[in-house]
Amino acid sequence: MKIMALTGNEAVAEAMRQINPDVVAAYPITPQTELMHRFTEFVADGLVDTEMVLVESEHSALSATVGASAAGARAMTATSSQGLALMWEILYIAAGLRLPIVMPVVNRALSAPINIHGDHSDTMGARDSGWIQIFSENAQEAYDNTIIAVRIAEHPDILLPVMVTMDGFIISHTMERVEVLDDDVVKNFIGEYNPKYKLLDVKNPVTVGPLDLQDYYFEHKRAQAEAMENAYKLIKEIDEEYYKISGRRYSYVEPYEIDDADIILISLGSTAGTIKDVVDELRLKGLKVGGLKIRVYRPFPRDEIKEFLSNASVVGVMDRAIAFGSPCGPVCLDVKASLQGTSLSNLPIVNYIYGLGGRDITPKDIIKIFNELEKVRISGEVPNLPRYVGVRGEENYIEQKAKLKIKN
Repeated sequence: MKIMALTGNEAVAEAMRQINPDVVAAYPITPQTELMHRFTEFVADGLVDTEMVLVESEHSALSATVGASAAGARAMTATSSQGLALMWEILYIAAGLRLPIVMPVVNRALSAPINIHGDHSDTMGARDSGWIQIFSENAQEAYDNTIIAVRIAEHPDILLPVMVTMDGFIISHTMERVEVLDDDVVKNFIGEYNPKYKLLDVKNPVTVGPLDLQDYYFEHKRAQAEAMENAYKLIKEIDEEYYKISGRRYSYVEPYEIDDADIILISLGSTAGTIKDVVDELRLKGLKVGGLKIRVYRPFPRDEIKEFLSNASVVGVMDRAIAFGSPCGPVCLDVKASLQGTSLSNLPIVNYIYGLGGRDITPKDIIKIFNELEKVRISGEVPNLPRYVGVRGEENYIEQKAKLKIKN
């Protein structure tokens, strides 16, 4: 193992170099561009055997990756934001064909208005497309998750594509200390890719992507659902194998100081690191607070959520995306659904929408959230609608709503 100073994009590119995929298709989009720039340097320098396919759009990038994977190649691509949106129909094709593609996604807001900074609008929109989704807190996790994702995707009882995400600019362009495994260790961990079915195996011909109407379409979707359930059971085994070669242990969720916590704040991605610092600060002041980071978002870790929230008095859920027209954000919806019908179904849960378009979430903001959750714990009064963190005029809006309620 060696220690390198890498941005998140460089860390993922380094992981891809060690994976040495057969085919990589690429189209640049901020803030993912640096990732593929670095990997194409590896191709140009002869450090990988990868066939590099440069295309004219993200739709074509994933289409080329689908074709390569169906042919029997270990194939990867990467994207962000509008690029992921342009891939939309191909996302469902990759998952429906059960192709074990690994695709790093650098989270970025969707237009309009045009914005190049990080929130989770892009991958949250794709949460039901049939892809496994793994969120990274920092560059180290982005590196590790990319390697782990290959084993998850190619497991014969899973065979689903995997997105490995990291927050745009916050992780992708920030340089950090990253522990990098030896090339041979990574090579032995992921093993050789030898799919059971190969489109170009002329001795054993198969059909890929045929017309599938009322007769079998439903059964194929049911099989995808079963594969996702298999992933829920098997990811922990693969994570444990990775711990043995790296010394870094990962799981579906990461609890932080929650054993005796009355208040727990749930988050994804880089925000989890800020929450940990705030938890440390507030605990020194005697507040029993904790954090819960969701790493594997699809399949959603429902059992772990129930386990780690079992002793909480109130829970906050951080969403860096809006589910328009819904009573709360996408992560909050999943948390509430996981608790429905259990002894925790009446647990007070407050949803916080934050950081859209890359707006900073500061320790001061998180302290304010914990203080508000403490008031909820004491009063038992839970806001019906999401709280919008750091929005101009939000306090005045809430105040006017409260006055209207009293008047009515």
